[in-house]
Amino acid sequence: MAEKTLNVFEIARTQVKNACDKLGADPAVYEILKNPMRVMEVSFPVKMDDGTTKSFTGYRAQHNNACGPFKGGIRFHPAVNIDEVKALSTWMTFKCGVVGIPYGGGKGGMAIDPRDYSKAELERISRGFAASIAPIIGEKEDIPAPDVNTNGQIMSWMLDEYSKVTGQFQPGVFTGKPVDFYGSLARTEATGYGVAKMAMLAAKKLNLDLDNITVALQGCGNVGSFAGTYIEEFGAKVVIVGDHTGTIRNNKGIDMKSLVEYVKIHGGIKGFSGAEPTEENVLTAEVDILMPCALENQLTSVTAKDVKAKFICEGANGPTTPEADKIFFEKGLTLVPDILANSGGVTVSYFEWVQNLMRYNWTFEEVQEKQEKLMNKAFEEIWDLAKEFNVDMRTAAYMMSIKRIADAMKIRGWYTESPKEALATE
Repeated sequence: MAEKTLNVFEIARTQVKNACDKLGADPAVYEILKNPMRVMEVSFPVKMDDGTTKSFTGYRAQHNNACGPFKGGIRFHPAVNIDEVKALSTWMTFKCGVVGIPYGGGKGGMAIDPRDYSKAELERISRGFAASIAPIIGEKEDIPAPDVNTNGQIMSWMLDEYSKVTGQFQPGVFTGKPVDFYGSLARTEATGYGVAKMAMLAAKKLNLDLDNITVALQGCGNVGSFAGTYIEEFGAKVVIVGDHTGTIRNNKGIDMKSLVEYVKIHGGIKGFSGAEPTEENVLTAEVDILMPCALENQLTSVTAKDVKAKFICEGANGPTTPEADKIFFEKGLTLVPDILANSGGVTVSYFEWVQNLMRYNWTFEEVQEKQEKLMNKAFEEIWDLAKEFNVDMRTAAYMMSIKRIADAMKIRGWYTESPKEALATE
């Protein structure tokens, strides 16, 4: 039986409510956190290469800034809609809280496929979007970054346009920039690196044979490619990979570096000579670790029952529905949630922002060392909390994050724990 709803914003709300209830948080906490503080919809014209003018619509959601400026990516994908952006901004708030960095959640996007436009058109679209959201972003207000189908080049165009519109050069207003233009070393690799690290920590906790781990990887974009490459480097074998072009398998292990280079040229894994095409569903492959690194709503009540992996480590945002979470928990299957597993991107974006504010650069090794230290600490805290309260790791991650955010909101005076008693005193 299919889920009642697959609306990602409702899923995000459900996850927040579950964690608030488990934590015993004041009702005001969920009341504040259930909606973004601001959602902006923009529309702007762009002149196309053939001389015609086309209007584009984009969104920017700002969820909560109790702990610091809003932070979150901008994605260009045909499936982008306002509810998705609201959900992603919500997840970003808790992702920042999980690793304890001083940000709140934001997210933006447009329902376009960049492959439909020339490079010149894509630049004009990117600049138009940046100019449109300029009034609500800033180095200490809201800091966008790359997400699905956006990259360092697009962030550079946006930063340049922001500077023109505002008359201020603030390199820290966008992160995920090229290293030669105020970017940070190790930022491109950060999300996938973190996913691989979290997967190996979980494998160790579950007493798996670290020398013989097999991996199923869904998605071979930025996150999936680096997650696969690094987990291979850590000693695991990626035996099956799936993306929008098909699925491939090699039981001896797929050479991830070669596959990533192939994808850069061909735009997908189809036709890669280092593995055989298969009709097998990558999500239900018999492996040690399943790493969904594509889009949301991939693991549902339908697919969850057939998952054969020993545990799951989420690289994508929101790949698992609440119904699937329940199935996994009942099966005793460990799931390392997105807000922990893929928090490496925002963690190193934070490091990039700090470097921009200081006008100083750290080495690649320094950045990865700082990332690993923060994420390892978060993993241990959430693993222990999940065991203490007998909840899944996602709920534990939300509980950890909500506690930090609730404390900040209370200190700032956004709510009081006992409003009735306060009124009686008056």
